Amino acid sequence: MLKKVAVLAVPTMAPFEFGVLCEVFGVDRTDDGVPPIEFAVVAAEPGTIPFQYGLSVTVPAGLEEAEDADLVAVPAVDDLRAVDPRILDAVRAAHERGAWVLSVCSGAFVLGAAGLLDGRPSTTHWRHAARLQAAHPATRVDPGVLFVEADRIVTSAGTASGIDASLHIVRRELGAAAANAIARRMVVPPQRDGGQAQYIALPMPERAADSLAGLLDWAEAHLDEDLAVEVLARRALMSPRTFARRFRDETGTTPAAWVVRQRLRRAQHLLETSDLPVDEVARRVGFGTGGVLRHHFTAVLGTSPQAYRRRFSLAV
Repeated sequence: MLKKVAVLAVPTMAPFEFGVLCEVFGVDRTDDGVPPIEFAVVAAEPGTIPFQYGLSVTVPAGLEEAEDADLVAVPAVDDLRAVDPRILDAVRAAHERGAWVLSVCSGAFVLGAAGLLDGRPSTTHWRHAARLQAAHPATRVDPGVLFVEADRIVTSAGTASGIDASLHIVRRELGAAAANAIARRMVVPPQRDGGQAQYIALPMPERAADSLAGLLDWAEAHLDEDLAVEVLARRALMSPRTFARRFRDETGTTPAAWVVRQRLRRAQHLLETSDLPVDEVARRVGFGTGGVLRHHFTAVLGTSPQAYRRRFSLAV
């Protein structure tokens, strides 16, 4: 049962992510049927804690207030060097006694420094994922999800995904009705579909050489046509086997995977900037039918074309 939540205030923490934790767990919503939650903001050294952007917060409580918390949460942190070692001890102690431990965005680096990610999956903001993986090779960082739960340790992705992770814990501990009530008051969905992959710009594979540059430019201009390996190889005046090998050497991927990525990028652009029906978008980018487009969207971006359009449409 989630009766007490402690948020660890650390220097250089991000105000939005800190505010998310305060909003979800620190507001009395008993009038909406949410069980009461004792809430505390604690620090290794009580007093003034500097935020980002020149802001600060006065924290009167020390880490002893977190010793009986059912959840200990860490907001995003800009500089891990500013984190007091006693903060690491506090999150380790919380996990050892069976409490939930939650990080928002780059707060995952605090959990990593405490050793809590070793042998467990995790996530963080997609821009930090590679750095977290390099710093903590014993974890498996998934940059395509909104949050990960493992052994009562929850790591969330960037910024607003802290809401998703927090509501997940509320749902697990207090039930769906409590999570829905909090979400309704915050004017957010109780559960979001998809993951953070849909917010990541699909990269153009780097070219190690330029011998295929003309062919790739042609293919990008003709995505609605048949771009099978045999077709591309014939245009490059190579056998399919030689072409596939040369293609991987120069782009780091297979011809089929490259074509799918380019079609997805074009589909994203059309969904953002036009009101074309999904079937027409699929036809124009070479997927043929809306069903095939939906398959690739779900597999790569973790969402549907319709949901993507609702979030990112620029069309008036």
